[in-house]
Amino acid sequence: MCFKAKRRLTLALSSMSALLPLTAATAWAQDSKVNAINMPVGVTEVSASIYDLHMIIFWICVIIGVLVFGVMFYSIFAHRKSKGVVPATFHESTKVEIAWTVVPFLILLAMAVPATKTLIEIYDFDDAEMDILVTGFQWKWKYEYLQEDGENLKFFSNLRTPQDEIYNEEVKGEHYLLEVDEPLVVPVDTKVRLLVTANDVIHSWWVPDLAVKKDAIPGFINETWFKSTQVGIFRGQCAELCGKEHGFMPIVVHVVSKADYVDWLATKQSEAAEIKELMAQSFTLDELAERGKGVYQRSCLACHGANGEGGVGKAIAGSLLVTGAINGHLDSVVNGVPGTAMQAFGGQLNDVDMAAVITYQRNAFGNNMGDMVQPLDIFNFKKGQ
Repeated sequence: MCFKAKRRLTLALSSMSALLPLTAATAWAQDSKVNAINMPVGVTEVSASIYDLHMIIFWICVIIGVLVFGVMFYSIFAHRKSKGVVPATFHESTKVEIAWTVVPFLILLAMAVPATKTLIEIYDFDDAEMDILVTGFQWKWKYEYLQEDGENLKFFSNLRTPQDEIYNEEVKGEHYLLEVDEPLVVPVDTKVRLLVTANDVIHSWWVPDLAVKKDAIPGFINETWFKSTQVGIFRGQCAELCGKEHGFMPIVVHVVSKADYVDWLATKQSEAAEIKELMAQSFTLDELAERGKGVYQRSCLACHGANGEGGVGKAIAGSLLVTGAINGHLDSVVNGVPGTAMQAFGGQLNDVDMAAVITYQRNAFGNNMGDMVQPLDIFNFKKGQ
């Protein structure tokens, strides 16, 4: 079997294996014990209400089952033919008909009260203290913190599991396929409203410990919310089959203290300001290539291979597109290639990272073009479209 075919087969098998944990032990809180039998209690008031409702219904079903099967087995034993029991000849009983109509109705009514209360709680989006726009992409998540001043903080969250673990060249880590480069960070005891949508196909944002599972549908915005009562790291996955790399789309939520959140927000805003400053600068070929290598490993390696050999996507090494005119290369990366797996990265990467990764691709894997792209070139290219 050739190298490319072997890697594709490995990737496919890894994708299949990544789907299996969705039904059992994935996406629990870090260091928490996974209960393979029951659902998690979670760390929000809603998740606790859902768990309590689940247990109430469960025990009602257990009691009904014990009573029904108890009467049935007793009747079979006590009124068996070998004891000479003669069966009754009546066809119906008004009292029995009334009983098995009224009793189930009362049981359903008793179940409906806590269920309705929990549903009302789940769909109570009022008085949210934070709004975050969550957008699903194949195969990553984009988070945008909506601020009143319009200075929204936004970033992408990508799978961070090393490719060597995915291809079974290294031992799989504790959080295999459940680790990201940029987690969603929120403060504890804060009501966070999520506006969930998608850019391409249907995804689903699912974190069991937060009691959140909401479909992300292109062209629609769905609402959900959570308010964690505990600090910790909580993991989830896309719960909608969104393509062959569906299993490589994890979710990680860091719930931190309010003071730590203020520090984190200040750091992210500082990084955003730094990027704006870098936009106006010019870099050397070595500086761009060094930064571009990191961008390539985060955003391109899964499709184009660690050595530019290709796989899901086309090869970078010796590619006519990469070694051809710069504008064609820019158009492919910025706008994507319709009808293929090549996404439009114009809205996913900032202009500095875009310039760096294009420069890296043109000068790595034996391409050695010797040219480079500056952030200003990316800005002007986008502006001229």
